[in-house]
Amino acid sequence: MKIQFLHGNDRFEADLSQPIDLSIPLREGMQNPNCFWAPPVDFSPVVAGDFVGSTARGGVVNFFNVRFNPHGNGTHTECVGHIARERYVLRECLTAHHFMAKLVSLFPRKTEDGDRVIFRDQLEEVLEEKGVKALIIRTLPNDDLKMRCNYSGANPPYLHQEAATFLVEMGIEHLLLDLPSVDREEDGGALLAHRAFWQYPDAVRAHCTITEMIYVPNPVKDGLYLLNLQTASFDLDVSPSKPVIFRVDEVDKGL
Repeated sequence: MKIQFLHGNDRFEADLSQPIDLSIPLREGMQNPNCFWAPPVDFSPVVAGDFVGSTARGGVVNFFNVRFNPHGNGTHTECVGHIARERYVLRECLTAHHFMAKLVSLFPRKTEDGDRVIFRDQLEEVLEEKGVKALIIRTLPNDDLKMRCNYSGANPPYLHQEAATFLVEMGIEHLLLDLPSVDREEDGGALLAHRAFWQYPDAVRAHCTITEMIYVPNPVKDGLYLLNLQTASFDLDVSPSKPVIFRVDEVDKGL
């Protein structure tokens, strides 16, 4: 199925039969990306009297309980409720699900203290034009270890607060990246990039989201895509998510 859509004054075409899934499967056990010492994912069948919710154990159906931490166990999308004292719920903040997105690939730069950071000037080089609402950051080097890496205690790369401020200035409302957090793993609770991106608490951008721990396969080229950001309707600040992108072709320019 192919669709055409307007973005500003330009018409684009996308083939919906060719999705590119950026989410990481949520598996039982340790074969998931994990951060901030979250417990491993657990799938366990319901047992009640003679009933066992597992066909492998003789039950008539599979009927499993699932235990996981959305922020710590895999691909997830969060709203400002993640850091706010006030109640913000993702399903109420994220009310649109399709966006024009730009995918960029960047090497985090090493600082004098050994941190690896994405800085404002790096984003200024790859995000020159306004208009896209979502930015997808693939950090380099890139390999499928990101699909099962335990980031806890590893001080993974993060986003400088001025880089987050630049995204606000450029009108980016949805940030997606393959890191466990936009902020330093241990920052004393400052959460500078989170606060800068959501402009909390002074001018809260409640409709904006951050999606972490995605994986962008190497064959997917940098450029413009149509993003479909899929989440579950948990009554929380966060949900496991499935960001899917579609290649776009420009059909008519400046209609």
